[in-house]
This record gives sequence, structure tokens and C-alpha cells, in this order.
Amino acid sequence: METTNNIAITVETIVSAPVAKVWEFWSEPEHITQWCQASDDWHAPYADNDLRVDGTFKTTMAAKDGSFSFDFGGVYTTVEKHRLIEYTMGDGRKVSVTFEDQGNSTKVIETFDPESTNPIEMQRGGWQAILDNFKKYTETL
Repeated sequence: METTNNIAITVETIVSAPVAKVWEFWSEPEHITQWCQASDDWHAPYADNDLRVDGTFKTTMAAKDGSFSFDFGGVYTTVEKHRLIEYTMGDGRKVSVTFEDQGNSTKVIETFDPESTNPIEMQRGGWQAILDNFKKYTETL
């Protein structure tokens, strides 16, 4: 199904953790591999992250049964510690991640350009599921 809507999609959550912890768990590869999947039958066996302007990142996302995998990556265009990360994905789409310090909690707002293959609601659901996994992982440790 091809989508014709190019309006950016936004997902968000409030993580019960200070912004410094949220930032670390979002950006450190040893943490990324623990939360970066949309469902329990997927995992992220590899992550590399050079969090600076013009730095690159890559996360391998794979089905646990070995049937499929792909690399999710891009180049950072804006990095403002504990506040904002913007990047361009390998296919040219843009993403913005805002971290709003709320004392003992942090609001994470992720806005991304949709791709043209899958329905908007499917994309929103997948990105929200990953963000929900991030919240759960970060609050558990």
C-alpha cells in the first residue's frame, strides 16, 4: 500500500527518569540493543552510535527466528545534549527527538517523516511500540 500523506508523524511518552538518564539510555549502544524493537519476536543484536553533528548511527533490527533483518541508520544534523537530536535517515527522511526535562521525569517527543510503503497508522504504531519499549527499559533499570 502506498501512502500519499507526507505529513510528519509524532509519537511521545513520559519516562519516569531524569533527563540525564533518559539521554544516556537513548544514545549508548549497550542500552539501544536492549530496547530497540517493536515486538517481542524482534531484537537489536547490534548498535553503533556516534552522537555528534555529522556523526552516524546504525542499529541492526532482526527477527529472533532469523527470518529477516535490516539496518536502521542515518547521520546526525543537530545534537543539543539533554534537549534535542535531529537526524536524516539513509533514505533521506528526517527525524527529530525532543527531550523535555520535567524534574524526575522526561517527556520524549519523536517526530519523523513517513515512508511511502506502509500505512501511516502502521508506522505510528511501530515507532510508538519502540518508544514504549524504551520507556519500560529505562524505568526498569
